[in-house]
Amino acid sequence: MKVLNRAVSVLSVSLAAALGLAACGTDSAAPSAAPAAGSSESSVTGTLSGAGASSQDAAMQAWIAGFGTANPEASVQYSPDGSGAGREALLAGGVQFAGSDAYLDEEETAAAAEVCGPDGAIHVPVYISPIAVAFNLPGITDLNLDAETIAAIFRGEVSTWNDPAIAAQNEAAELPDTAITAVHRGDESGTTKNFTEYLAEAAPEKWTDKASGEWPAELPNGESASGTGGVISTVTSTVGGITYADASAVGSLGKVSVKVGDAYVPFSADAAALAVESSTPAGGEGRPEGDMAMDLDRDTAESGAYPVVLVSYHVFCTSYEDQQTVDLVRAFGNYVVSEEGQAAASDAAGSAPLSDALRSKAETALESIKVRS
Repeated sequence: MKVLNRAVSVLSVSLAAALGLAACGTDSAAPSAAPAAGSSESSVTGTLSGAGASSQDAAMQAWIAGFGTANPEASVQYSPDGSGAGREALLAGGVQFAGSDAYLDEEETAAAAEVCGPDGAIHVPVYISPIAVAFNLPGITDLNLDAETIAAIFRGEVSTWNDPAIAAQNEAAELPDTAITAVHRGDESGTTKNFTEYLAEAAPEKWTDKASGEWPAELPNGESASGTGGVISTVTSTVGGITYADASAVGSLGKVSVKVGDAYVPFSADAAALAVESSTPAGGEGRPEGDMAMDLDRDTAESGAYPVVLVSYHVFCTSYEDQQTVDLVRAFGNYVVSEEGQAAASDAAGSAPLSDALRSKAETALESIKVRS
């Protein structure tokens, strides 16, 4: 299968070295019972290995630290290689969970049944964050843009910052004639998937490409960089640059407020959470009962909602080979979705905490993970 063949090469080059082949199992063979979320005493042991979304990295470091404090005999390793690489690693059996800003597609879902048992993999939302449209224009910190103009910029059809399409939405700004350098992700990315979903749904006449984790190859404009850090670094060093990235990473770059209905909405955790509330369960064949993959309403007109948002998941197998791994997966998963874990992520990355309703569903999903029969 294409997914698995591609994954083997990914793992053989980078993940095995980065994760020390820890994904093949846990450190100790003795079964243990998973503690309650937030417990100060724990009997879980071993090493849990994951790879995937770079957008989660700041939050992940906070989760790893908090989980390690509560579970001194257990550890978590995570390689932020991008959502696509993380899903490929999981489907090749090289890691025990993937971080991904996009849920498994139908081909990947079918592959998961081969690796994870007949029920395949389950998505647990762990990280809700706005995707910032960030730019580098000295002296300008904020701009208003609608979806059509953002799409035209990234298609190369609006090529200078004083273009009439930008100026009409920013009458008070002294816009220079600086050339625009649009910077996109060069690696397969869940952030790209979410960003292009927004463009395809909110500006369908302008963004005619299908939403994808891979940037459209036929677009000649701009530059590419790998990972969240790569695109931010490129724009930071490029006057006139613009990109899209997890909002936690944009630092002092200028930020775009996007048009929603008749108003321009700046990104914030609360505005992102409001957009998620209107989501619907993802369709498709082969998804197990209780799976939490969701589709967002990118063309919302709801006041105060920020639709350029990603919901990032931890993708777990629905079953593992032994009880120790199941206990470790459940313990880490429950810590991440707990109030304590979500607060740690919010402090580290500015993400929006899960609602009580989402947390309850996530805990139920984690409880369904079992030993493979």
